[in-house]
Amino acid sequence: MSAAIKRTSHWIGGQIVASASGQFGTIWNPATGEGQGQVDFASTADVDAAVAAAKAAYPEWRATALSRRAEILFRFRELVDANRQAIAQLVSLEHGKTVADAMGEVARGLENIEFACGIPNLLKGGYSEQASRGVDVYQIRQPLGVVAGITPFNFPAMVPMWMFPNAIGCGNTFVLKPSEKDPSVSLLLAELLKKAGLPDGVFNVIQGDRVAVERLLEHPDIKAISFVGSTPIARSIYEAGTRNGKRVQALGGAKNHMLVLPDADLNMAADAAVSAAFGSAGERCMAISIVVAIDSVADPLIAAIQERMAAIQIGPGQTPGMDMGPLITKVHRDKVASYLADPEGATVVVDGREHPAAQGEGFFLGTSLMDHVKPGMRCYDDEIFGPVLGIVRVQTYQGALAIINANPYANGTAIFTRDGGVARQFQFDVEVGMVGINVPIPVPVSYYSFGGWKGSLFGDLHMYGPEGVQFYTRGKVVTSRWPDPATSSVNLGFPQSR
Repeated sequence: MSAAIKRTSHWIGGQIVASASGQFGTIWNPATGEGQGQVDFASTADVDAAVAAAKAAYPEWRATALSRRAEILFRFRELVDANRQAIAQLVSLEHGKTVADAMGEVARGLENIEFACGIPNLLKGGYSEQASRGVDVYQIRQPLGVVAGITPFNFPAMVPMWMFPNAIGCGNTFVLKPSEKDPSVSLLLAELLKKAGLPDGVFNVIQGDRVAVERLLEHPDIKAISFVGSTPIARSIYEAGTRNGKRVQALGGAKNHMLVLPDADLNMAADAAVSAAFGSAGERCMAISIVVAIDSVADPLIAAIQERMAAIQIGPGQTPGMDMGPLITKVHRDKVASYLADPEGATVVVDGREHPAAQGEGFFLGTSLMDHVKPGMRCYDDEIFGPVLGIVRVQTYQGALAIINANPYANGTAIFTRDGGVARQFQFDVEVGMVGINVPIPVPVSYYSFGGWKGSLFGDLHMYGPEGVQFYTRGKVVTSRWPDPATSSVNLGFPQSR
């Protein structure tokens, strides 16, 4: 690591605040394997300071007019748009993904800011005049207070933007705990929010590890927690948060299947499988990690996938022309490679460990393909979270559906077919939260909501979109009657509406 060490700290009350804990972690450059900075790890006192700043800012922010909140979000949207390249470069440098991939991440985050800009309309309630004689009833949605987001390394810009625009638009104040692996973009977003006119304390960032997470989960002033990460941690976050009386949405892992039927356009299916499996080095919860192929098309489909894999350019994400960068850490790269070392009866068709990029510095692994994968094998059962695509062969549509529905994850799935009736039946039958029809990664647009079923989601509400607004608010019903002495009387019976 160079003598001039970059240090990433917290953002509390509208300014950068160094931690007094003395604990820190290394920010690695995944493309070189070298340390490129240090990130502070928050103490309990640091977390308490961030929550206190958010709590102090809440009363005035909650009272801020909806038009003013929208104005700030519009300004923030323009600033993020103007700084796309800077954000993407920072993401690429710390995460390792290509700049082009990071630009796509920023674009999807922008969509969620744009949705939140409509908060005056999104918070409109209902009104029923004359529910009873002279009585009106209406419902309003009000913010919760101080809320927190715990976000993963794979989308350090986009996933926070799934959370805080809606949260602060609804009138909450926010504490973000980003991944310690690529933390710097969180501070850039904080600076842009301040520049947009967001009052100090409304948005805060706490860097750190488990200490910070545990304090957020137990802090009495945190009213809700949003989380994206692996299923074991999502379950733990949900259980700890709800045990402490908090509202929690915890999005977990995935094992996304793509079903290819004999009538599918195989070129389109092969393009989709390669794009969805190896984009962002497979480090995304919506990656296609399993292709379920009807046996009659498996061989030509595999050949088409192999042909496309050979053309993928792998190298540093900062280098122009690269299609795929390294994995996030050496530990994770080695874990992903272990599935190739011990295929448990599956056939390794393309071994990413043999790729030239995997022989040099950095945390690289080439794209990998495994055939004859079956449930019960580690490469099928585990969320590998890397550039490894498995092929499961089946004889019938019903057999494919049974495999998909039996999987404990249920985040996203896709079907490739020319038959509209079969596609309609699949979306009716499949027990998965997000479905693509000839679309490999069915991430919903910002005005719908994101989230899976079963082991991919803990909590009742999905993330961003309409359910995001619902998560960050609670309903209040008001029944009103203005005094009219001529109609007032004592009545001890149950209130009547007729």
